[in-house]
Amino acid sequence: MKYLKIATLFLGFAALTSCDDELTIDPVGLQTDEQINTTPTVRAVENSVSSSYLMLSNTLNIMGNWDWINGLVTNNDIILQDVASDDMQKTWISNSDQPWMDELDNFTYTSSNGGLNGAWKYNYEGIKRVNIALDFLLNPNIETITGISTERKNQLLGEAYFLRSFYYFTLVNDFGDVPLILETVKTYQEAFDKAVRAPKAEIWKQIDTDLALAKALLPNEKYITDSEKWRVTKGAVITLQAKSALYNQKWTEVIATVNELQGLGFYSLNANYFDNFSTETEFKDNEVIFSFDHQSYVIPARGNGYCALLNWGFFAPTTNFLNSFEPNDPRKAYTVNADQKWVNKILGTINGDNRGNDQSPSNKVFFRMADVLLWKAEALNETGDYSGAIAIINQIRTRARTTITVSGTIPPAGTLPNRPSSSDKNTIKDWLISERRAELGFENQRMMDLKRWGIVKEVMKANGKNFQDKNMLYPIPQSEIDKTAGKLTQNPGY
Repeated sequence: MKYLKIATLFLGFAALTSCDDELTIDPVGLQTDEQINTTPTVRAVENSVSSSYLMLSNTLNIMGNWDWINGLVTNNDIILQDVASDDMQKTWISNSDQPWMDELDNFTYTSSNGGLNGAWKYNYEGIKRVNIALDFLLNPNIETITGISTERKNQLLGEAYFLRSFYYFTLVNDFGDVPLILETVKTYQEAFDKAVRAPKAEIWKQIDTDLALAKALLPNEKYITDSEKWRVTKGAVITLQAKSALYNQKWTEVIATVNELQGLGFYSLNANYFDNFSTETEFKDNEVIFSFDHQSYVIPARGNGYCALLNWGFFAPTTNFLNSFEPNDPRKAYTVNADQKWVNKILGTINGDNRGNDQSPSNKVFFRMADVLLWKAEALNETGDYSGAIAIINQIRTRARTTITVSGTIPPAGTLPNRPSSSDKNTIKDWLISERRAELGFENQRMMDLKRWGIVKEVMKANGKNFQDKNMLYPIPQSEIDKTAGKLTQNPGY
């Protein structure tokens, strides 16, 4: 076996391995040198796309071996978006374990923080894998070379374009201007040349371009196939289009795009709130639009490693979060059992099962219909359709108060009453903010919501956190800047 290192100056590419046996694939799903540089097979093409999903997962150690210092043990979305917010704290009992998480929680982090390094590398590794896949799929002779059908090629292309847009969506929101890499990087010189931050407007434009391409390529079905329900669908693409419009305050576009999603007829609110997260209802419910399919005891590993971290005391609710729920709201206990120290949404259970299991099958939910409907409510409120916005908020509240509780009872009468009629935009916005917190707690949404609403500094300071204007963006990891001799510039204030 021979080894070829392809290291970039700023993306930290992993080694690509070549081997005489095509079936020998790197355990983390990387493409081999042989697959990239010789005549590809259908299997190689399909693997190139499938491996591009893995960076979305909560699976442990797909970027290294217990490399906590560099933030590479897990995907760090939960830390940057939940722990850093007013919803979550690092651990149930304060301790000195993983101080870089504390730095992100209290806004004392610097550009050398390992969690930021991990966030950068996870997303650019995903983009690298997608670009390898696109190299295959955009070859005009790929059907002749491999025998892949046009239908399958188009489906894989649609998935790849979506995944690239998804990774860039995270990067542009976390870091602002970032390098825009749309093809594989093969040499040090290419890497150095591309180590330039593109304006965030250009990143957003590329996100929308990739999503438009994906949408045209994917079939009009709820699932691509019954055997691979985890794959990107047209519904997931339309959802990210709506979210992109939301984050850019294109309110009429948000409404139109959510209407288009609803018009597919595939998605609706589940009768029971926890069906979105239960391992027993994965890919059987009506509400989840896109999730990562964690599986137990497969090779390469794809279990939900967060469940192991929960057993070590990580990821606990703040008192402020627990106190924010209205009386008898079933969503509180379904999110977290504070007495038992179970984070039910991550475990996928309400009895503590999967706690300590780094191969847990509990999925990571990215898009679900309740989230999307609240985007539409926000857009309706911003465009003056106050009754329409309130109707959606009440739809979410109705589902919550009619959900059977964790103890198997019906919430008492008077729980989560409907919001009354109002033409006060600010009042409705406050109701919306409250509803999103209760509905979407611990789903990696809170910090980005607070930032886009322009209230993050106010909320963080009210919770005793020293949030500064510079913290609207995270700093570019210092290690990436150093590797480019400063060609990759830093965000202001860091």
